[in-house]
Amino acid sequence: MAEDLSIHTGTKEEQYQSLIPQIKGLLEGEPDLVANLANTVAALKEQFGWLWVGFYLVKQGELVLAPFQGPVACTRISKGRGVCGTSWAQAQTLIVPDVEKFPGHITCSSHSRSEIVVPVIRNGEVIGVLDVDSVETDQFDETDQRYLEEIVDFISF
Repeated sequence: MAEDLSIHTGTKEEQYQSLIPQIKGLLEGEPDLVANLANTVAALKEQFGWLWVGFYLVKQGELVLAPFQGPVACTRISKGRGVCGTSWAQAQTLIVPDVEKFPGHITCSSHSRSEIVVPVIRNGEVIGVLDVDSVETDQFDETDQRYLEEIVDFISF
């Protein structure tokens, strides 16, 4: 498959509906996890233009930075620390409208204003998280949650 992405304008929902089949096409037949995570974050970043999009994977009791696009990032995050570590500990998606108001927020980029973190759950265990940051407050909502959870679910880990 050609690795060109067709950027769709319209509502957020329309953008996701256009993007999801394209991500599935990029992942189809590719068994390498790093390649699939990299293409997923690249597609999301290109479509939506968010500040930061990336994965952290659970390794030896910590979240460890995996493929991402955006400014340099925190390399390791403890369970329960910051938005990512809290999402991991709670095994649920967290939408943070204003990161400055989130207790214990880890400032990896001073430009980040809002965040959504989606846990990657396999066999009842969190094995990683998808983290997305925006320069705008109140950027993320239930539409993002629904579609990002769908995207995380079809990536083979």
